[in-house]
Amino acid sequence: MSNVLIVHAHPEAKSLTAALKNLAVETLTAQGHTVDVSDLYAMGWDAVADRNDFTAPVNPDRLHYAAESKHAFASGTQTPDITVEQQKLLWADAVLLTFPMWWFGMPAILKGWVERVFAYGFAYGVGEHGGERWGDRYGEGTLRGRRAMLTVTIGGREPHYSARGVNGRLDDLLWPIQHGILFYPGMDVLPPFAIYQTDRLREEEWPAVAAAYRQRIERLFDDAPIPFRKQNAGHYNGQQVLKAGLGVGEGGTRIHLIQPGDPAESSV
Repeated sequence: MSNVLIVHAHPEAKSLTAALKNLAVETLTAQGHTVDVSDLYAMGWDAVADRNDFTAPVNPDRLHYAAESKHAFASGTQTPDITVEQQKLLWADAVLLTFPMWWFGMPAILKGWVERVFAYGFAYGVGEHGGERWGDRYGEGTLRGRRAMLTVTIGGREPHYSARGVNGRLDDLLWPIQHGILFYPGMDVLPPFAIYQTDRLREEEWPAVAAAYRQRIERLFDDAPIPFRKQNAGHYNGQQVLKAGLGVGEGGTRIHLIQPGDPAESSV
């Protein structure tokens, strides 16, 4: 059995988002997995990345957050709340982020969790640079070997988030999270579970939603992840630009998905 971390970001314990989080805990526990939940609002999580994150700053007169983050992680002088969340990520075999889409992204408290917990040396600034290799990122890194999935509740209508919808494709809106936050430090990212028009969901519609979500959670360790291209697997050149002949027929962020007929990725 596996360990699963759920990072939950909704201020209302009776919300649909919270109900999905509770269902995930129930389903995973019934399967025999061990589950831990970081309920950010209930924890009173500090979402602000600032000088208070460093107990022994290198330069107390002028804050350079990345440099201080690197020093604090390497020297063990991060604040305890950051260290605890990092240990949870290292413990986990899979990570679920459950949140409502607010202003086309995650709530500020969840973004602040990422900004503080994904420290230099932990989630970025990892690995050697040289030749076409720019460190261990995008498919490699500290969190490699783990799975991740987003559970997103959305107030708008599904057609608005389609390829020609006025809000743009949902996958494009979630790209900074799925590719830039989760895949960047190495996690395999599953397609998201999204529910639309959540503020109009009727009680009689909940059983169908719950059944669909339960099925996705039960297959957390079986479903195929989004086929993002790995940075160091031969598809990008020395400037980290996709090589000619790849991504043909696609546009936007979709060129960074492995396509049928693409040459196999090879380890570098």
